[in-house]
Order: sequence, then structure tokens, then C-alpha cells
Amino acid sequence: MSLYMVMTNPTVENLVIIGSGPAGYTSAIYAGRANLKPVVFEGFQAGGLPGGQLMTTTEVENFPGFPKGITGPELMDQMKAQAERWGAELYTEDVISVDLSQRPFTVRSQEREIKTNSIVIATGATAKRLGLPSEHEFWSRGISACAICDGATPIFHGAELAVIGAGDSAAEESIYLTKYGSKVNMLVRTDKMRASKAMQDRVLNNPKIQVHWNTEAVDIFGNGHMEGVKIRNTKTGEESQLHAKGLFYAVGHSPNTSLFKGQLELDEVGYVVTKPGSVETSVEGVFAAGDVQDHEFRQAITAAGTGCMAAMLAERWLSSSDLIQEFHQQPEIADNELENQPAKKTEAEEEAGFNLNETRHEGGYALRKLFHESDRLLLVKYVSPGCGPCHTLKPILNKVVDEFDSKIHFVEIDIDKDRDIAENAGVTGTPTVQLFKNKELVKEVKGVKQKTEYRQLIESNL
Repeated sequence: MSLYMVMTNPTVENLVIIGSGPAGYTSAIYAGRANLKPVVFEGFQAGGLPGGQLMTTTEVENFPGFPKGITGPELMDQMKAQAERWGAELYTEDVISVDLSQRPFTVRSQEREIKTNSIVIATGATAKRLGLPSEHEFWSRGISACAICDGATPIFHGAELAVIGAGDSAAEESIYLTKYGSKVNMLVRTDKMRASKAMQDRVLNNPKIQVHWNTEAVDIFGNGHMEGVKIRNTKTGEESQLHAKGLFYAVGHSPNTSLFKGQLELDEVGYVVTKPGSVETSVEGVFAAGDVQDHEFRQAITAAGTGCMAAMLAERWLSSSDLIQEFHQQPEIADNELENQPAKKTEAEEEAGFNLNETRHEGGYALRKLFHESDRLLLVKYVSPGCGPCHTLKPILNKVVDEFDSKIHFVEIDIDKDRDIAENAGVTGTPTVQLFKNKELVKEVKGVKQKTEYRQLIESNL
């Protein structure tokens, strides 16, 4: 047990929700409105990003109430804010163990241990990898499982790209990548797609997308960076090479249920088994919502629906078991930076408003000035439009930068806007953080890490 672990509450909580996304956040909203004051472990890296798979989605067009569509990260932001408004206690932490063998149940993260009378499991599912022979060698050097995170990377601009998959995710990624690549090859193992009719029409009518039917990937080839895909016709067995600088996976998901093996009934694939027409699991007082128990529909709206069911059933079970403890409260508007976002500055505005004494900056002009004139450590964050992981990193890094105000300089670079800078910096995906000292690159950190890692990186170089 970590020395930093604390008891959140010496008493027993009504409900702990493990996971976020539409299932976890909806469950938190309903539980909060029922005065249960739920504790939510949003997750961090164990099952993907806080907010779930929608954090890697571009446009969500089929969630009711948004006729013009909404991005996945924006939708999750709004759900999270609503959960916080109703008193949910949120922790951006991974749960490392759950004990269902005795009551109250015990839920542990690296930071805390919590006793609870009921649990909602909303841990979702994680994108699969193919396990190609050269996959590890070319991962982040051409291969990615997140087009929205990495598609804007300079190496993919004007290049031929490939997507593996036949469902909505593959179709969406292929369409998204046409913004950057010269051509997108969609590799489909059979002679038909599983995507919705609307998505199929968009793919088949897009002149920049070529669908390769009855085609599977065999391996990757290249010299340091990916140059193409070795493919095989699934009907004839004939193999050939497809030249592409980027390969994006959209090949299904595996349920995040390792915490519950041997404690709950799981099916042969690993999904949580629930009672027909319900979200009740094999353990009384434990409920499952979203993709962790649904391998058929796997939609944001169905995940939200089962999240609602889980919260309502948890409340009923707690009440009938005489375990409920109500927390009466006034809803508060969550401070999640949804409103009053400053508009992005033009380069002329950046130049006119540049002040060397300020800690925070954005854009290429500021970076060039700071690189040559600053005597502080220089922390550079590279992001791309709609990038879910970038969205997750923002509050984490903001808090760290606040701790070192006036001791460092911090610059945010949009790699779609400042492509030349990103290319010269060797950025191959977002988010990427680079630390410079005396004009020398000290360290590069890819993806999203805990605050402590960024804090230690800065402290060790001051």
C-alpha cells in the first residue's frame, strides 16, 4: 500500500463508480441527484483516457440533443460537469484492486482506499492491437490506434495512409484522415463493411478513400519509419505491398475486466455477465454499465442508458438493504473551463501581445522568441485539434505550470497550425511535451502522465 494512500472517508460510501465515459458519468449524475454523493474513479491510463472511447472520437452525430453534432471530448466535458454539479466526488486515478469478498466492498487506487456498500463498474473496453511481427518496432513511428490524436502529425500531411477495420470507427477514422493524407486506404477483411449505412455511404463516395475488400495486414515494412504494409488477399492468399506512411487501427475492443476476474461472472471473452434486461451482476450490490457488459450495441446512448439503470438500481438496493445515507446538497456549477474560453490568437496578435515576463504563451512566434531569449526552462506542449488525450493533459499540466510560475516558460503549439515547428521538433503524435534547457532538448514525454512525472522533470532541471 502506498505511503500516500489516504482514507477518503472513515465511514462507508454509498456508491463507488469505477470508470467514466457516458456510462460512468451518467451513473454519477443520477446517483448525485439521488443524494448518494457517489465517488467516481475516472481512470487514468489503465483502461484508456478518462471519458472513455469518446475522447478519441471526432464528431458525435447520433447523440440526442445535438442536431449539429458535438465532439467526443466536448460531450464528455459536459457530462463530467453535470456529474460534478450534483456532488459527485471525482478522482482521475486508476483503481488497482477491488475486493468483493466481504462487505463493505473495498476499492483501492495508488492514492486512496475506500469502503463502499455498492459499486457500478463502467470500465469500458480498450482498443485492440493486431500483434503484427513488426508492430512494436513501428508503433508511434507510423502505426497508431488514434487517428484524431496523431492524424495531424506533419509526417502524415500529403502522404498515403491506411486504416484497418470495417466498422463505424474505421469509417470515421478514414474520413477524418482525408483532411491530412493524399489518399486513405481502408483495409477490410471481408467483402462488406459493418459500419452504419450512413458511414458506408460517406466512405464509398469519398474520392480520397479506396476500400480494399478481402484484405488483411500481414506485417509492416520500413527503415526507421514505416513505409508501407504487407497485405494479403483473404480469398486468394496472394500477398503484395501497399505503400503508406501511416497505419491506423480500428479493429475492435477488449473489455477492461481484469480487476474482477474470479470475483464476478464474466463471459468467455471477458465481458461482465448481467441479468437479462438488467445491469445487475452475479454479486448483489454490484452493477455494470456501458461497453464493459455490452458487446452488441456499444453506443454512447446505450452506455448512458445503462449508466442510468445502474444508478437507479443501486439506489433501490441500498434503500431496500437499509444501507443508504443521504447527502442533501445544492447543485453547483462545476468549474471545468467549459465557458469563457479565450479565442485562439492570430500570429499578429501573438506578436503584439508577447511579454517575456509572462509564464504562459502559445504559438510559433512565442516559441521562437523564448527559445532564443529566455533564460528559464522552456516547456513545450504539442497538441492537435480534437485530440482527446490533449484535452485530458490540459488541467494536469496547467496545475504543474502554476507551481513553477515565473520559474519556467510554457508554450502550447497546435501542430496543425504550426506544422513546420512540429516537423522540426520531430513530433510524431499528440500530446507530446518537450523540456528545453539552454536551447538543448532535455526530455520528451509522449502521451498523458501523472502530475508527479512532469513536476519531477522540471524540479530536476531547475
